[in-house]
This record gives sequence, C-alpha cells and structure tokens, in this order.
Amino acid sequence: MTAAAPASALDERRPKRADAARNFDALVDAGRAAFAEDGSGASLEDIARRAGVGIGTLYRNFPTRDDLIETLYLGEVDALAASAREVADLEPWEALRAWLDRFVTYVGTKHALLDGLNRESSVLGQCRSIMLSAGEPLLVRAQRAGAVDPDVTIGDVVKLVSGVAAVASFDDEVQRARVLNLAINAIRR
Repeated sequence: MTAAAPASALDERRPKRADAARNFDALVDAGRAAFAEDGSGASLEDIARRAGVGIGTLYRNFPTRDDLIETLYLGEVDALAASAREVADLEPWEALRAWLDRFVTYVGTKHALLDGLNRESSVLGQCRSIMLSAGEPLLVRAQRAGAVDPDVTIGDVVKLVSGVAAVASFDDEVQRARVLNLAINAIRR
C-alpha cells in the first residue's frame, strides 16, 4: 500500500465546492497559458475569457493580480515536488538527474511569473522550502550511493542548475542542454 501524496499548496487554495473548484482550475490553466504566452503583462480579462468565466469570478478567486500569480507559482512548485515523488523509485543518480531535468523546465517557466510576483510575498519562501524539501531526499540518496560528492547541498545544486538554465546568451537549445549537462555532471562523484 502506497502512501497518499501530501496535499499540495495549490490544493490548500482551491475552493471545496465542486463548481467553484472547476472555475478555480479553469482560471489556473488559463492563467498559466496566458503568462507563458504574454509574460508578466498578461491581461486578467483575457485570462477570465480563456477560462470561460466572467471577470467577477476571477476576482472572487483571486482578489488581486498578485494572488493569481502566487497561485500559479505555487502550482509550478507543486508540480516540481510531485515529480520528485514520481522519480524516487529510479536508481539514485537517475532519480536525481530526472528531477534536475524537470527542475530545468521549471526554471524556464517561472521567469514570467517571477517578473510579476511581489518580491515581499511569503509565497517565495514557502516555494523555496517546498522545492528544497522535494529535491533533498533524492540528493541524499545519490550521495549515500556514492554517486554525488557528499559535501554538495541541495541549495548548491539548485543554484548551480538555476544559474545555468537562466542564462539567455546560449546560441541554441543544443548548447543550453550541453552546458546544463556539464553543470549537472559536475556534482557527480
């Protein structure tokens, strides 16, 4: 018998009533798409229209733009944490590597949201904690297996991969993937 996945930070924000939860989910999906396409300046009216709801429904769920952006950001971090659970049964190095590959995707999608996120928000700290807590068991397992240097911390790994993934001056995706691979392999023993 497997343990149930822990409640996500996003689930804590989702309304309990079925119709309200459907609207919330539609707004989250529409918001994710709008911010991916239009960046931090995505129109709230467009998000409501994409979700098939009125602007009043958007504001009932997300009273401010910051509330929507925080919720979207939490959703991305929850997905990253879930991916750590999904790869946990792989061999130690492969599990860590698979999670870091997902982390790179997360870094690529978070920029539009971070541009719009209030830097004073407590959600940033909560998200960092969720992210590090998700990756740390994978790192520790890889260290115990002798695959990763024991002095490396999850904070080191996240900063290393984030820094390389965020560089905008790569010639193409092949070069980005090659450099990311070099960075990830740098922690390997």
